[in-house]
Amino acid sequence: MNNAGTLFSARSIDLNGPPMLLDSADIRRIEANRQLNPKTKSSLGQFMTPSTICEFMASLFDEISGDVRVLDPGCGVGSLTAAFCDEAISRGHSMVRATAYDIEPVMQPFLQETLNDCSERIGEDFKFDIRNADFIHAAAEMLSADLFGSTGEQFTHVIMNPPYKKIATAGDHRKSLRRAGIETVNLYSGFVALAVKLLQDGGELVAIVPRSFCNGPYYQPFRECLLGETAITRIHIFDKRNTAFSDDEVLQENVIFHCKKGAEQRSVTVTSSPTSDFHFDTHSEQMTATDMTVREMAFDRLVNPNDPQKFIHIAATPRDQAVIDRLSGFNSTLEDLEVQVSTGPVVNFRLRDDLRDKQCEGSVPLLFPQHLNGGVKWPLTDSNKPNAIMVSNESKPWLWENKGHFLITKRFSAKEERRRIVATLYDSSLPGKLIGFENKTNVFHWKKVGLNDDISKGLFVYLNSTLLDKYYRQFGGHTQVNAADLRSLHYPDRETLIRMGRKVQSQDITQQEIDGILGSEIKSMADDNIVDPIRAKAKIEQALEVLKLLGMPRAQQNERSALTLLALLNLRPEGEWSQIERPMIGVTPIMDWCRDVYGTEYAPNTRETFRRQTLHQFNDGGITLYNPDKPDRPVNSPKACYQITEELHKVLALCGTAEFAGALKAHLEHVKTLAEQYAKAREMAMVPVVLEDGTEIRLSPGAHSQLIGDIVAEFAPRFAPGSEVIYLGDTGAKEDFFRKNRLEELGVIVDRKGKLPDVVLYWEEKDWLLLIESVTSHGPVDGKRHGELSRLFEQASPGLVYVTAFPDRRIMTKYLSEISWETEVWIADAPTHMIHFNGDRFLGPHD
Repeated sequence: MNNAGTLFSARSIDLNGPPMLLDSADIRRIEANRQLNPKTKSSLGQFMTPSTICEFMASLFDEISGDVRVLDPGCGVGSLTAAFCDEAISRGHSMVRATAYDIEPVMQPFLQETLNDCSERIGEDFKFDIRNADFIHAAAEMLSADLFGSTGEQFTHVIMNPPYKKIATAGDHRKSLRRAGIETVNLYSGFVALAVKLLQDGGELVAIVPRSFCNGPYYQPFRECLLGETAITRIHIFDKRNTAFSDDEVLQENVIFHCKKGAEQRSVTVTSSPTSDFHFDTHSEQMTATDMTVREMAFDRLVNPNDPQKFIHIAATPRDQAVIDRLSGFNSTLEDLEVQVSTGPVVNFRLRDDLRDKQCEGSVPLLFPQHLNGGVKWPLTDSNKPNAIMVSNESKPWLWENKGHFLITKRFSAKEERRRIVATLYDSSLPGKLIGFENKTNVFHWKKVGLNDDISKGLFVYLNSTLLDKYYRQFGGHTQVNAADLRSLHYPDRETLIRMGRKVQSQDITQQEIDGILGSEIKSMADDNIVDPIRAKAKIEQALEVLKLLGMPRAQQNERSALTLLALLNLRPEGEWSQIERPMIGVTPIMDWCRDVYGTEYAPNTRETFRRQTLHQFNDGGITLYNPDKPDRPVNSPKACYQITEELHKVLALCGTAEFAGALKAHLEHVKTLAEQYAKAREMAMVPVVLEDGTEIRLSPGAHSQLIGDIVAEFAPRFAPGSEVIYLGDTGAKEDFFRKNRLEELGVIVDRKGKLPDVVLYWEEKDWLLLIESVTSHGPVDGKRHGELSRLFEQASPGLVYVTAFPDRRIMTKYLSEISWETEVWIADAPTHMIHFNGDRFLGPHD
């Protein structure tokens, strides 16, 4: 790092200077995304990087100085290169040579514009080279040309979001990588490995990639390459799978990491965030995100030096580390236990002729994931899945002996299931000498026969435990659980499994009982100073439930607010609600308490988030008192503090008792909940709109609704006098204002969920339907939207007029390049004027 004590490099920001290069690149990203065929995106396995992530990634580089040569492979429209140039400029450096690879033709003109922008901003010191070539083939050729693995072309920096796609075993990419001495199974790891080899000693690499490389045998050669040639310095993880590429609705567990080639491996800074709203905090002069956590992690805690497979365990908080530590005493492999796990052998489409809806003579039971629901439910009468399979010459090799105790897990977990690994016991009690397991299951067995009863029940406890689920999520980057993943886990020894199994009487055992059985086994191994992650999780969930009961809005129903409440009560994971206290405590001490007691360390620059988005609402909701010892204390005083109200303290001390519900009800009768206050304030802020027939409706507060109101009150009387309002979106009610029957009379029948514009007017005098989009932040009538509306209203008998409405010209200028021809533009702050994007006529429909 440049400066001791800072998370990310400090930057010099000129708020009055020209717009960032990244801003223009991000507009191109959005436009290019529209033009890309979804099938093409899927086949390339690449999703373009949002601007906030680009900015964060660029901030991670330690040094940008001297002769900078940056590589951006799989660059798309060049957003990452633009972010890198912005970062270089902010650090006062301008000598940059950029090399950008991308094979998608749609990207080429956008990429050219982005790099032209960089050249214009930086001047003669910026040089760039666009290569419309396959990076893997090109880089592998450069590397394999030299026996020693060095090339004439090396880079000082790499910034990358590589494509995510499996590599065929006999494919051309696999062959190219092997020529360069690289063995891996996915394009993204191939890109990173090649880029590492193209870095000069001391060079830096920042990449956003799936988390799947952290574990499993298939990525072991890649991990050895990465860990052998570079030192990892920083890792960022996202709390949710849909965070990084939400624009593309991609569910992928991603990590961002920074490494330095040839450097000495030291501790690693690990951060996490529930969102990707990265931004530069001018107060702390650091990059941050909402509720970002941070910790320094010794490298031997990240990669166990005794682990031959070199699994990478990313624990974002000490509480996450405690999960790893508590399971560290279990070192048995399945081979040690004489247990095997295999993917269910019956591939139903290959044996389609043998499948039967119900068991008949000559058939045996067949188990699908749908049969596993808190136990084996067979046969199913309300499912389209077969229940049986005929024993034939084709099927018999794939059927197993129906004997012993099998443990079955689903390869794909349903959204409503709280655990990633869901295990079900099967005791071979179904009729028949053979049994079929479908391919979307994993089955624990020994040589295709069931296990010992106690062993299978012990495995049932271990695999279904909350602790193992948390452990698996820390390094499991897959949305599915494969047999290889289960083989990679470490298990309790045989005696421990038997001991646990004997405590299981049936599969009706509760989650609490499962966790209790495992907890009693690891209690003797656990360090008393380590945060108990299961108890901590339980207390946080209890605090969340209390916040809901107290009427806190959804924005405060999160872990940050739950931990704040626990800190205000000094309620530790092992504590009881009857023992809660009322300390007076400030924001920074609250954050320190969250770190020390619950193992969640928030970044220092999230202090204002605690104050503005939790404690402020606690005050308004009657949960806390502000400066109870000195109410006239200045707002900016470092001694500012908070305390739970005495009345609420008495109520919460009854939590978990029979008296709690009544005490809470009585308390809430005297203290209006914050949610009710917000609802009342929201109602008062509603935007009233009166239609021409006298109908009054109320739009939800906000700029978008205000513009809808202006369309009805200002646009319609001027440009479509006497027109009917057919539809208004976003009224704040359960249903938008929609005269559906009237629209059907005009020839348009739409599903209630159809993509209607924000406003639909019918001007009977002209027999026109005016389709109007209200744009305050996104969504003008561009080419794509024009096509959608044309198809939606193609049966309309009136003519169609397409209008985009903006609140002012400043917002309009952001979207000028996107607005479709043959449409109209109206601006609320100049209500008497209209802009016609057609060139041949004024307001009216186009054939």
